[in-house]
Amino acid sequence: MGMLKEFQDFAMKSNFIDMATGIIIGGAAGTVVKSLVSDIIMPPIGYLMGGVDFSDMSYSLGEGFGGKEVVVKYGSFIDNMISFLIIMAAIFMLIKVINTAKKKFEKEAEEEAAAAPPRQEVLLEEIRDALKK
Repeated sequence: MGMLKEFQDFAMKSNFIDMATGIIIGGAAGTVVKSLVSDIIMPPIGYLMGGVDFSDMSYSLGEGFGGKEVVVKYGSFIDNMISFLIIMAAIFMLIKVINTAKKKFEKEAEEEAAAAPPRQEVLLEEIRDALKK
């Protein structure tokens, strides 16, 4: 019963839930980006290169041991690399925005902390003023 309680505590932490949400959204975004690359970006590039269909680009190595043809599908690899680069660029931009906002909030918090005297000083001043009375 102790392990079940520990797992429940772990699963209910906000970091775990945030991570799970990010993974689900990332999977969905990956599907959309893959479609963007395969269906929107690569066809015009192939057209400009003389009607090349990247998804069909492959190299046959011949027959394998089971009698099936061994094919290296480098066109699919090119599609996947472009998808990867787009996703990485989007993640980089998102992290850059988050870090900029975080620095701004930290700077504002530091300015507020510098403006207000420490709690100990406030209490000592109150005690001093009370003793003067």
